[in-house]
Amino acid sequence: MDRIEVIEKARTGDQDAFVSLYSEYKSSLFRYAYYRLGNQQDAEDAVQDCVLSAWKQIRGLRAPEAFSVWLFRILGSACASRIKEQIDRRAQISLDAGDTPGGDGSGGGSPLERELPGQRDFVPGDDPVSETLGLMDALASLAEDEREIVLLASVAGFTSAEIAGQVGMTPGSVRSKLSRSLAKLRRDLEG
Repeated sequence: MDRIEVIEKARTGDQDAFVSLYSEYKSSLFRYAYYRLGNQQDAEDAVQDCVLSAWKQIRGLRAPEAFSVWLFRILGSACASRIKEQIDRRAQISLDAGDTPGGDGSGGGSPLERELPGQRDFVPGDDPVSETLGLMDALASLAEDEREIVLLASVAGFTSAEIAGQVGMTPGSVRSKLSRSLAKLRRDLEG
């Protein structure tokens, strides 16, 4: 069965087909979220939010061939929500050590949540790229639009035309900005 057929099955509510799609994208989704958000917990939460949202919305996907772009748009929104939460958390955390946030560690969730394998299959420390010369710091030094283009190209593997549609630029502008951003990253990592 080809990928379009799997997407079509998922659109009809086939949970196994959706889990198959998730399995295909989980590493890229998590890596994108991790590099965008800067920590594993928020990345895992953003990916989970993305996957659950995608499951709920997949019937409305009009063009199965645009599935990956659609999925990463949902993830981009989930990451933006997490960034807002990070900002809010930082503003609310007092200097008291007793006021630090903590999880309740409960399991549970919907059947889909229980069936989806965890994102822990990709641990940033296992990725040699994340260990080399402060990639996270270098990414953080880029402007938001530069970082977004680099992540969509390098992690998600999108073409300049696909990225252009997501960020509202021409493909030529995306290529130029990607080239300049990668050069900045290279300088930061080598310097």
